[in-house]
Amino acid sequence: MEFHDPNYLFLLICLPIFFLWYVKKGQANEATLRFSNTDLIPQQVIKDGRMKNIIFIFFRLFILLLMIIALSRPRIVNTIQETKTEIIDILLVIDQSSSMLAQDFKPNRLGAAKNVAKEFIKDRVGDRLGLIVFAGTSYIQCPLTRDINVLLDFTEQIKIIDQEHDGTAIGMAIANAVNRLRESEAKSKTIILLSDGSNNKGELDPLTAAELATQFDIKIYAVAAGSRGYAPYPVIDAWGREVIQKVQVDVDEETLKEIAKITNGKFFRATDNESLSMIYDEIDKLERTEINVNEYRNYKELYGWFSISAAFVAIFFMLLLRGIFNKIF
Repeated sequence: MEFHDPNYLFLLICLPIFFLWYVKKGQANEATLRFSNTDLIPQQVIKDGRMKNIIFIFFRLFILLLMIIALSRPRIVNTIQETKTEIIDILLVIDQSSSMLAQDFKPNRLGAAKNVAKEFIKDRVGDRLGLIVFAGTSYIQCPLTRDINVLLDFTEQIKIIDQEHDGTAIGMAIANAVNRLRESEAKSKTIILLSDGSNNKGELDPLTAAELATQFDIKIYAVAAGSRGYAPYPVIDAWGREVIQKVQVDVDEETLKEIAKITNGKFFRATDNESLSMIYDEIDKLERTEINVNEYRNYKELYGWFSISAAFVAIFFMLLLRGIFNKIF
């Protein structure tokens, strides 16, 4: 509840002032009967008379209270918000080839990619997101959905591909993502491609796939994951033990840059967990639409309840004074 004219509420200060004035001086101005000896009047009659005067003054103060509240126009406010926002369709395309086991990220490249992707997903409430994984071939891990919990579960289930299907088919991964987005009516259609290698599998060249994406107004953010030079990688030695060796990092930056350029996207290079997280934060800011909020306020005026109540109380009080006590208001 709120008051349309709250300044009138300052008049409430007058009520206790009026009461104190009446107790101190006001009663003395009323008509009186003089007695030579008040001992002739029973004390109970005197007490009853004083009590009636107190009741009368409280009646008057209550009527004034109702009138002041009515003047301030109390009302109940109902606010209705109409929110309109354009939905963005985003496909996360994540490399799951064996090279993602490299430990220049913690716990490894794939683990870091999954953790950052999950944080990105949690922050995209209202958008539709999907997940595609790829190695020598590409697979749809989760179709476009607004169900964040389902998408998070599927993201957690991403594992390194088996040796039989190992490789890096970037072109086929992009083509699969384009096929999923081409019929979307979303304002913005985006692919976030994360890979740590160069295209060495699949029938489709990555740049040809990027050209295909432009035909459907699909933007690609390309993320090259991996430190420069050498990276620690787990291998099995002759005795069957897992040991860490330094291996040459082979990321085709030029191709990923060209993919981003062709589709009006952006290229990023992540060399550790922190930079990877910052990249997804930047993409999150880039792929935001403005939210239009229209607010409507409905008012239910309550001053009538107080003004009518004041009138009825005043009439009742007048009848009480004139009809029973023969007293003028």
